[in-house]
Amino acid sequence: MKNTVLLSFLFFTIAILQSCLNNELHFKNAYVIENVNIIDPLEGIQNNMTVVIKESKIDQLFKADNVKLSPKNTIYDGTNKYLIPGLWDAHIHYAFETSLAKKMNDLFLSHGVTSVRDTGGPIDFVLPFKEHSLQNPKTSPRVKIAGPLIDGKFNVYNGSSSSYPLLSIQNITLSDLQIQVQELIDKKVDFLKAYEMLSPNQFKLLSKMAKENNLKLTGHVPLSMDVITASNLGLNSMEHLRNIELSMSENFDSYLSDRLLALENKGNLSGSKLRSSLHLSQRIKAVSTIDASKQEAVLNVLAENDTWQIPTLELYQTFANKKYKEKTFQSHFSMIPDSIRSKWLKEINSTSTEIDQDILKYTQWSSEMVNKMHKKNIPFMAGTDTPIGYLIPGLSLHEELIQLNNSGFSNLETLKTATLNPAKYFGLEKTLGRIKAGYEADLILLDKNPLESIENTRTIKAVIKGGNYMNRFYLDSLQAN
Repeated sequence: MKNTVLLSFLFFTIAILQSCLNNELHFKNAYVIENVNIIDPLEGIQNNMTVVIKESKIDQLFKADNVKLSPKNTIYDGTNKYLIPGLWDAHIHYAFETSLAKKMNDLFLSHGVTSVRDTGGPIDFVLPFKEHSLQNPKTSPRVKIAGPLIDGKFNVYNGSSSSYPLLSIQNITLSDLQIQVQELIDKKVDFLKAYEMLSPNQFKLLSKMAKENNLKLTGHVPLSMDVITASNLGLNSMEHLRNIELSMSENFDSYLSDRLLALENKGNLSGSKLRSSLHLSQRIKAVSTIDASKQEAVLNVLAENDTWQIPTLELYQTFANKKYKEKTFQSHFSMIPDSIRSKWLKEINSTSTEIDQDILKYTQWSSEMVNKMHKKNIPFMAGTDTPIGYLIPGLSLHEELIQLNNSGFSNLETLKTATLNPAKYFGLEKTLGRIKAGYEADLILLDKNPLESIENTRTIKAVIKGGNYMNRFYLDSLQAN
């Protein structure tokens, strides 16, 4: 009797499954990527999945063998392909090369960069890029902006030369800072960026305003301060590891005293020259005199405070090894306007081929420091500083992923720095940066598995932005100059 009941149940179950398979599914006002391998930043790889995209969202996911699709569907074949979340470049500057700015979004999308974090430019210049992205979510990267670098009396990026275009605002007094930062807040910036020439009191006020307005504060540790103080006061993230070595040196106290004296600027140097003189006089000395206990103290504070790091390792490698001199590097200049290409080549040809050993040493130290930080579970985002360093928007992000991978991140961890982590930084981790039902359909379809080689993030078959499927032919047209 029991066997009869069991057999009846099994036949019934099989009949139900067979019925499901016989019923062809049709998803109206949607399209389907069939039989694709999805790579989620938290769950890793799931093979042979069918993904339904409806409007701007990931609507449903199924095991491909469990569903039968109606030919009425719009179907993209994902066989032997890999689907990952859209990538972020968490450190860009639209305003560094103003004549390149309008081309940057095309280059970002064509390389799978579906979101960017602009870390410094005049508010009236960068704000339209954010507004455009909000108005055109299917054809523009998502854009988060800081507005200008918030600097001190001797601001560095003051428009004095092409190397130092106007990216910052000068603040002589606390009142200046209060007024100018409030203007940025009123214009709905997404975060704020502190710069190197701020005084400690200016930094404290900036941090207070950021907290009061629920804005992240990123930046370079001001030269008038140490990294532990800055992190404890509310520096939520650091760009380029900037000035961190100064707080790890056995000569920390004397270096800080020397900087405070130099920052009085009795020689009336420009902000850029004053900053450069301090970097040149202390950076390599600090790297050469790292104190293990001070280093440990700094890393512990950064870990405890979850002080995000955006190390821009590819930028350092490009300058240290003069990669921009290489023909392979320059071959990618075909993607940028002729006027910019000519300008860049002229600048590159005027530079020496000699490798600066101090810069090389600092670059190697930076990669090693990233490895130490990662082992402490300090959070990271991938960012490049494009177009600084002649780095091509979009393409350079893939180079940064290689650098992070080489610094000790697993392939999946590396992908996380450019997908889920930036989403988490902006509080978007419940809707962006993963491949799950209900999440934003910002995705990349790859020909090869990035978990086998991180370089495979370049093998882009298609990019999906806000549900908009862009095939390889269209992506190539975006790269055309």
